Amino acid sequence: MITVERMTQKVYPGKWADLEAIDKKFDKVEAKAGFPPKKRYQCVIGSLDQNVLIIERQWPSMAAMEATYEKVMADPEWQALGQEVLAVVASSQIEVFTPLP
Repeated sequence: MITVERMTQKVYPGKWADLEAIDKKFDKVEAKAGFPPKKRYQCVIGSLDQNVLIIERQWPSMAAMEATYEKVMADPEWQALGQEVLAVVASSQIEVFTPLP
């Protein structure tokens, strides 16, 4: 069953360019680990402000998502990028969705 992962990040004002640079590094590490492509959205109208980034991925299954995250979480390069992002992202929340039958 497909799984949709949605990450909501609150970016510090003025840090979008820094986040872009870090995100490019994440993309390389995550591609090697087997992450599916991601879609990125910025809120322009709604309850969230313009410093909110939404990242979505569709996984073939919850098991595939879990196995890929277990693999990448052991990667020292991915861990270091997680520390870098702390300077540009104020908060991050992840939600996981599955389709209704």
